[in-house]
Amino acid sequence: MSNAQPAATSGVVIIDKESGVTSHQVVGRLRRLLGTRKIGHAGTLDPMATGVLILGVNRATRLLGHLALHDKRYLATVRLGQSSHSDDADGDLTDVADASVVTREQLEAALVPLRGDILQRPSAVSAIKVDGKRAHARVRAGESVELPARPVTVARLDVLGVRPSGTYLDVDIDVECSSGTYIRAIARDLGEALGVGGHLTALRRTRIGGYSIDDAVPLGDEAPALMSMAQAARLSFPVVELTEDEARDVGYGRPLQRPVPANPTGVIGPDGDLLALYQPDGDGSRPVAVLV
Repeated sequence: MSNAQPAATSGVVIIDKESGVTSHQVVGRLRRLLGTRKIGHAGTLDPMATGVLILGVNRATRLLGHLALHDKRYLATVRLGQSSHSDDADGDLTDVADASVVTREQLEAALVPLRGDILQRPSAVSAIKVDGKRAHARVRAGESVELPARPVTVARLDVLGVRPSGTYLDVDIDVECSSGTYIRAIARDLGEALGVGGHLTALRRTRIGGYSIDDAVPLGDEAPALMSMAQAARLSFPVVELTEDEARDVGYGRPLQRPVPANPTGVIGPDGDLLALYQPDGDGSRPVAVLV
């Protein structure tokens, strides 16, 4: 007996990704379980990382670009005293300096410039494209890649604990940040600021926007239940309820005379289904993405 749901089903799945698998492998497993090819994810996680991975199924894939823009929260462990060419434990590791002598005061001082609105240089081993080719592919090919710094916001960067390990110092941190922030880069920059090197040894994403790890399920051998697109929208955006006439206009991709509060705003029909995302346009609103 097949565990697959009907291929026409659309919705969102919040997976608690396990370590050692890629986000693309999660997509592949979910395609087999749900019996549809049209599945994507919002905001990739590195293979070593665990935690919240949002996936859209069928029509809900059109929501993913908007969901990926939300802020995120992570629990992570930084190992000081050792650097990595990938800025995490999956890369080539090099001992730099004895980090056991780093004091809590020095650690806290080094974290200050890494908070707030900052310019962050992404890890060279990343999915960012350089002249049409992924940076990580260029690094694997032996090229030297230096990515330009980008503006990001680190709203929270707190130390949860410090554990000496020989000449290394393992630092547990709690991070809330904007989309596009690299936690690996925070580990690297912290180590560089202290002069001892640093890289990421553990990473768990606990939230994307309104989606918490408490909403996530492990991906096993059974097809997971889908969250409706309307429920997903309510967790992510302001929403407005439409009349039948307005819902008909939305189906044709027409502007609405009614204003909406934000870009995007979810518009929900009389039957409770999410019909589209709209944005303000003068005294009314116009579609960003029509989902019906």
